[in-house]
Amino acid sequence: MPDLILLDLGLPDIDGVEILKQFRAWSEIPIIIVSARGHEREKVEALDLGADDYVTKPFGTHELLARIRTALRHSKKADAGPPVSVFSIGDLRLDYERRTVSLTDKEIHLTPIEYKILVLLSRHAGRVLTHDFIIRQVWGPYANENQTLRVNMANIRRKLERNPAAPRYIITEVGVGYRMAEE
Repeated sequence: MPDLILLDLGLPDIDGVEILKQFRAWSEIPIIIVSARGHEREKVEALDLGADDYVTKPFGTHELLARIRTALRHSKKADAGPPVSVFSIGDLRLDYERRTVSLTDKEIHLTPIEYKILVLLSRHAGRVLTHDFIIRQVWGPYANENQTLRVNMANIRRKLERNPAAPRYIITEVGVGYRMAEE
């Protein structure tokens, strides 16, 4: 998943405005438009459709880098929310700052993808996350990773649950998705 997207509106196959609309349908990733189109109407349209900034070609490298830093800074502030550094439920504990997972004070090794899935579920504890939502957040918008998600969930359950067939922490909502239990 990218931290930021530089999007040129003049693409050979599809208009960049269409791509902007598609991205905004599923993501809040900062998007900076770089384009030779300099008319005010086009700038306003792109900004109204969700672009975070618009830079007209030609532009200087230093200006572009400054705009990138600004967009990243603003996105971090928007994501900030209250600084929760630890999630715990029962014997399960996730320390977001240290990137550790422990069960009854014993550290559990997770792959990066497994950790990302577990963090996503824990940040939305009590809410059902659909298969599509989890896939988009972990693998991106164009992934078709249904089987990979099932395999990863089975691996996570094997590592966390006493009885993976009767999960205590991650509940399957049949045909919909998964839900992290709440205390």
